Amino acid sequence: MRTLLSVLAIFFCLGLVLPAREAAKSDISGTWHFVFETDDGGRARDLVFKQDGEKITIKLADGEHEGTFSDGKFSLEFPYSDDEAGAGTLKLKGTLVDGALNGTWQFQEYDGAFKATRAAAAQQ
Repeated sequence: MRTLLSVLAIFFCLGLVLPAREAAKSDISGTWHFVFETDDGGRARDLVFKQDGEKITIKLADGEHEGTFSDGKFSLEFPYSDDEAGAGTLKLKGTLVDGALNGTWQFQEYDGAFKATRAAAAQQ
């Protein structure tokens, strides 16, 4: 009986610890170095994410913008202005895979893929 209780206690503890570890792995808070693929080549930009549960926030010059992150997938849509293309809505959709963010972007009639890795300072 004592052995059974010990085994149950271990499974119970693992049940509480493993989801917490998994959630920590899925936290995308920090600085990410994005490379957006365009017809003119790659364009790089660092974005800083703050995560609170399933809500993510990025801060740009015009203010903070919110999106969602759930089950390893994120989605952001926010007003953006580009010197060449003008104003519009930038849409980012991606997935966290092996420590990198991969996905697609869309702005006006333009679209493409992106890849983002944690910035070196965020990894230390």
